[in-house]
Amino acid sequence: MKSNRAEHNAAALKRVTRWLMLTSLAAGLAACAYAKPNPTNPAFQGQGSPTDPYSTRLGGDAGLFTLGVSKDRGDSSGGGGGGIGVNAFLWRGALDTLSFLPLTSADPFGGVIITDWYSPADAPGERFKATAYILGRELRSDGIRVSVFRQVNQGGRWVDAPVSSVVQADIENKVLDRARKLREASGQS
Repeated sequence: MKSNRAEHNAAALKRVTRWLMLTSLAAGLAACAYAKPNPTNPAFQGQGSPTDPYSTRLGGDAGLFTLGVSKDRGDSSGGGGGGIGVNAFLWRGALDTLSFLPLTSADPFGGVIITDWYSPADAPGERFKATAYILGRELRSDGIRVSVFRQVNQGGRWVDAPVSSVVQADIENKVLDRARKLREASGQS
């Protein structure tokens, strides 16, 4: 009697399992009916691509990188047109200026560049980190803010140390100088 009941339970379990699998499969297939196809043209190569009419390249068509500048609108600010949310010259200038530091995060839409800690070879007991904020779409002196952080090694522990405001201002000036040179190289005034 026990084996009959066990067989009956096993058969019932098999039917329930099969029913659940079929129901799940049917629900999954029904859900596919509500999916929409991808509207993106397969030939689309993205903003800043060679086929993008709203971008210009430094160094001609074979340039090193694209700056988002609209040719149609006469936009000479260097911001916006190519998918970047801030001034492209300041953005590239900040990346170039801070390139000696390892990059942790770069958000071109929010205009924030965050670096990781870096210890110079001539001063292994201290390390530096920087965060750059691009604050607008125009190439202006108040369009960039750089925060520099410094730590010194004391007994195997990294301790925060002050950074001269001159250092931060010097980095901001180098970013502005690089951004101006990039703008001149692109042929914009």
